[in-house]
Amino acid sequence: MEFLVEKIGMSRTIGKPSIPVTLVKVKTAKVCEVLEGGKALVAYHQGKNLNKSIAGQQKKYNLDKEYNKFATLEVSNTEAGDLDLSSLDSAKKAKVSFNTKGRGYSGVMKRWNFQGGPGAHGSRFHRAPGSIGNREWPGRVQPGKKMSGHYGNEKVTVQNEIISFDKEHNILVLKGSIPGFNGAFGKLKIVG
Repeated sequence: MEFLVEKIGMSRTIGKPSIPVTLVKVKTAKVCEVLEGGKALVAYHQGKNLNKSIAGQQKKYNLDKEYNKFATLEVSNTEAGDLDLSSLDSAKKAKVSFNTKGRGYSGVMKRWNFQGGPGAHGSRFHRAPGSIGNREWPGRVQPGKKMSGHYGNEKVTVQNEIISFDKEHNILVLKGSIPGFNGAFGKLKIVG
């Protein structure tokens, strides 16, 4: 089963030993249409955007105005209605997919952990990458050379142990950390 989740943040359990945990909120969603192979078209709320195509889908599936986004998920529902969250009670492990924090255009020290040069005066080699090429042959920079560039904002999937699930507030407690910033939006899949 798959669920749409929002990262709340990290905390820890009280006790010995104390375990680092990440809290995620399972988004309330409605199953619009059950498709083949255990998948379904699901509507959920995110932001305030609305256009004619979204309004048409809301009218077609008789949805409230707040349901303005749609996704295809693996669900346990056999008919349209509220998304069934009962499988989260007995789940032990989950795969969580989020985008990592975006860091924009980064230098080699931040992106690849290069050591950099001496910090003293007159060095002229502080945070620069240094030599990047070879001799006359091959006379070019080799493919895959670690250089500065765009870093972060890429999809990462991690597997975490589920510690507990609060039905009343739809909050799931996962052991360890997950990628992304607090408030990030991602997908959770039960694997055990």
